[in-house]
Amino acid sequence: MGSMAHGNVSVDFEDRLLSHLQIVIVQRFRRNESLVVSWLDAVSVGDGRSSLWMTPTQPVYFKFAGSRVPAIDEEWLQWLSESAASSSGLIVTAPNGQLARAMGSVRLS
Repeated sequence: MGSMAHGNVSVDFEDRLLSHLQIVIVQRFRRNESLVVSWLDAVSVGDGRSSLWMTPTQPVYFKFAGSRVPAIDEEWLQWLSESAASSSGLIVTAPNGQLARAMGSVRLS
């Protein structure tokens, strides 16, 4: 399980999912574009939904639990990229299109 931190929020995701999110987010930031990212919360933090406004003016940190880069699914990556470009923002989904759940999240002080 890896994590993504932006501003004062850190969210835990499975490494393979996090790798795909990293690619999509970095693509947007390279074009100097902000985006909203939404996911299902871990049951341990309330089982709701969360959204995070991400902007390239703030650093984003990706920490992976494993040392190997997971295989990238081009179709899944395309789906996530299209979602990021939509008015709803990047909806975190699994490769099958179902909403993906975070493994945990923390709001830092």
